[in-house]
Amino acid sequence: MALAGIFLMLFLVFHLATNLLMLAGDGGAAFGNAVEFLTTNPAVKIMEYVLFAGFLIHILLGVALQWQNYRARPVKYHKALKTETSRFSRFMFHTGVIIFIFLVIHLVNFFFVKLGWVSIPGEAGEVADRYDFFGMAEVMFSNAWYVAGYILAFVFLGFHLKHAFQSSFQSLGLNHTRYTPAIKVIGTIYALAISVGFSVIPLYFYFIH
Repeated sequence: MALAGIFLMLFLVFHLATNLLMLAGDGGAAFGNAVEFLTTNPAVKIMEYVLFAGFLIHILLGVALQWQNYRARPVKYHKALKTETSRFSRFMFHTGVIIFIFLVIHLVNFFFVKLGWVSIPGEAGEVADRYDFFGMAEVMFSNAWYVAGYILAFVFLGFHLKHAFQSSFQSLGLNHTRYTPAIKVIGTIYALAISVGFSVIPLYFYFIH
């Protein structure tokens, strides 16, 4: 669970760095070059399968752990116990479900379009082809409801990541009174950077572009 989580957290950094190229103000040229490289590189195509495997493993293990926790304590405590456990840890499954729903919607609106499984969004001529992700972003982020839902999803992802970052190190036995506080700080910064970074993109398209 921890290893799959770390892999996905590294992917988010790469994915955000690529998506931020849409804000370069060049009409999507830099982003388009990056997309062309990613869609034509054989190694990247292989990594797509690895990425989906990482998501699948993380999701299945999350469901399994939640079920084990429920089986271990089917009846809740009458009184909540005071522990040092982060509040975010109690809602990891819940935020995970919300993120999963967003992931499905995100795949349908972008990745499935690339595969040709669903039709290109928008009216004729708005999006050049099924690889024109910049054009798709322009169409999708012109909808205020989609922008709001997108940002809300990344708020929940931020909460999820804040605990996940620290928890992954703890699960691997890399916790110590000397450097665990630093891990917590870095995890908070990471969660904020990912949430804010991805949220800036729809705001840019809706208010500026």
